Amino acid sequence: MKLASIAGLLLLASLLGCGTPGVPLPPSLELPQTPQDLRASRKGDTVTLVWTVPRQTTDHTNVRLRHLGPTRVCRSLTVAMTTCTDQVKEVDTRALLAASEAAAKAKSQAAATTNQTPSPAARTAPVIASATDALPPALEQHDRTGFIHYAVEPMNSRGHSAGLSNQVQVPLAPTLPPPSDLAANITAEAIELTFTGVVPDHEVPELHYAYRVYRREKGGAAAGRVGEAPLSAPSKIEVVDRSFEWQKTYEYWVTVVTIVSQKGKPSAEVEGENSAPITVLINDVFPPAVPSGLQAVFSGVGQKPFVDLTWAPNTDPDLAGYNVYRRENNGAWTRINSALLPTPAYRDGNLAAGRNYFYAVTAVDVHGNESARSPETSETVPGAD
Repeated sequence: MKLASIAGLLLLASLLGCGTPGVPLPPSLELPQTPQDLRASRKGDTVTLVWTVPRQTTDHTNVRLRHLGPTRVCRSLTVAMTTCTDQVKEVDTRALLAASEAAAKAKSQAAATTNQTPSPAARTAPVIASATDALPPALEQHDRTGFIHYAVEPMNSRGHSAGLSNQVQVPLAPTLPPPSDLAANITAEAIELTFTGVVPDHEVPELHYAYRVYRREKGGAAAGRVGEAPLSAPSKIEVVDRSFEWQKTYEYWVTVVTIVSQKGKPSAEVEGENSAPITVLINDVFPPAVPSGLQAVFSGVGQKPFVDLTWAPNTDPDLAGYNVYRRENNGAWTRINSALLPTPAYRDGNLAAGRNYFYAVTAVDVHGNESARSPETSETVPGAD
């Protein structure tokens, strides 16, 4: 008996040592993981959805393109969707992943030809998918203060999924058309933007509206908000832009934003369509302020005679300097400085005895605009003994 037991143990050990295969694993279901970063925004009646395409399956293996199907875009009036009952469209995420992998492969090949180490991050870089949905008017009329909910559902090639993504909501509030008569008036201090107001067809206590004016430098991509004005009856609305820069060209446009308030507090907002943009060249043709406080003092006892001129500093932010003008009696004004003066002072030493001189000064900005002459002052050079 003892010898038989030992023989049995030796046989078992030999079988284990020969690498007997274990229990086989079940085949992968090839179900792509569900995105958890779905984001939504609305402009006018268009909803834009953005999310990251999953690169792994629920089995934590890499997604294989031949097993990947389309991604469904789903919407619902229900707060929590459990199934994709209302499919808006399908997105070919397989094509997006294929393009990303092809680009990564091309980069790796290019790096190899230049003896560079290819970046492993290129093959795992996030691939962003997007889709748009045009809200039907019937949905907007269903509940003007309600919300529509969205989710996406990545499928495998057999039409199966691991479920819906995170869900996002978008307000169903109606939007108003933008003004059609936007105009700009350039002044020395600001750009005055005017347009005619619009009003909603139906008053809803929970909905409020405001105008927003945007601006971007012509040819640029970034846009900034210039100002906002409350909605009012059809009349001229004015928004002032004081943050501009001279000698630049800007594009301006207006949109009407709908603000949804629940229990007196804003809970959501949605912008309508943009007005047609207007292009404005901010050309500085406005001169600085006229200098003031000009005084002239003669000195010449025991030395070559001269007249010292001083005046109050000009506070214009784009000031470049000053010019000094002189005349005799009823003669013509002549500039006597060869270059712009950086400070409000000047010494005139080109004098003749027995003459009466009149002086005035002007301010000049960086764009070459010159102010009118200041009130004049005069000084007499005594005659020779």
